[in-house]
Amino acid sequence: MDYLDLDLKLSKEDILLKKTANEFARKVMRPIAKELDEMTPEQVIATGSPFWEFMRKAYALGYHAILIPESYGGMDLTSLQQTLIYEELAWGSFGLAVALAVSSFPAFAASMTAEKELIEKIIVPFCENRDASFIGCWAITEPEHGSDTLIPGYPTFSDPDIPSNCVAKPDGDDYIINGQKAAWVSCGTIATHAALFCQIDPRMGHAGGGLFAIPLNIPGVKKGAPLNKMGQRDLNQGEIFFDNVRVPKYCLIAGTDAYEAMLEITLSATTSLMGVLSTGLARAAFEEALAYVKQRNQGGRLLMNHKNVQTKLFHMFSKVELSRQISRAAYVFNQNTSTPAEEYSLIAKVYGTQAAFEVANDAVQLFGGNGLSKEYLVEKLFRDARASMIEDGSNDVLAISGGHKMIRHYPRRD
Repeated sequence: MDYLDLDLKLSKEDILLKKTANEFARKVMRPIAKELDEMTPEQVIATGSPFWEFMRKAYALGYHAILIPESYGGMDLTSLQQTLIYEELAWGSFGLAVALAVSSFPAFAASMTAEKELIEKIIVPFCENRDASFIGCWAITEPEHGSDTLIPGYPTFSDPDIPSNCVAKPDGDDYIINGQKAAWVSCGTIATHAALFCQIDPRMGHAGGGLFAIPLNIPGVKKGAPLNKMGQRDLNQGEIFFDNVRVPKYCLIAGTDAYEAMLEITLSATTSLMGVLSTGLARAAFEEALAYVKQRNQGGRLLMNHKNVQTKLFHMFSKVELSRQISRAAYVFNQNTSTPAEEYSLIAKVYGTQAAFEVANDAVQLFGGNGLSKEYLVEKLFRDARASMIEDGSNDVLAISGGHKMIRHYPRRD
């Protein structure tokens, strides 16, 4: 279904970018995601897997560098154009869209400070890569810490009695890293590089962290088995272990003095991006349901002629549209201001993922028994949507963080 975009300022270039991304999502991502969903986690990342076909084709189009500024070799896109493309990619496959986005995280993080060594060793090589041999990951989640690492400014974030599972200690001109990142690191077992968030000063709790961009082919780095999951099975995730891993100081993007602020800037982008991706997933579920009710007979007439079905479709469509508006607005705003408002990104993520789950759930219900069958896409969309409500921060915890920000920031007095 072609949807009406309420933004009257979309240019011909914007529309073309959206159309091109949708074609890639429909012709490449949808069929590959279906294949991967039926594979074991080991088969998904094995040599010759369709996953690598997707990655190579996406890299060839430059989609791996959507988030990177054009001055470093990334795509020359506005923040609005980024949301247009990412929504279409997630419409094709939420899991594959996440894999593609996080592959850029080391370069994306490094571009925030753009130190000479990181430009030469991380950013430019990544942007120039076209065969998916340079893949990043976002290494922040830990065995004993998940969403609590994503709430800068919350009181527990600075609690020295809450130790991290991964610690970096300065040693001359280097840092020595020890510890573990949890099995939920996206692209964790296939990544060649990591945007590593770990603790430097335990006296400051999580706030005493550091953000590094590091290669993962160095002594002391080991990876666990790929995680076997209910949803987003086309997205590789897995553990990373660090045993006296030595990295030079230029790998440090932000130290303890800037870590909390840098994390909030990062989350203002990534959290709202989750809302953008969720909009694509929700739209996919709505469109599948709409097409189905137009051809499925039940009770002597087409499903679309039942009033309760029409009501359900209206509310599903409303959630898609509202998710698009808040996630797009939050992403564009926070990418174009020096003082990001992360609370809006939290709304985008929490509302967007909840909406995607509800829309996918309603789609399954409209399909009836067929909605439980792997023959139909909505079954996969439902599982993928359920995972998104925990992914990149549990909605429950993010809502607590958002409420705390309301208390601190409102009413705003300029």
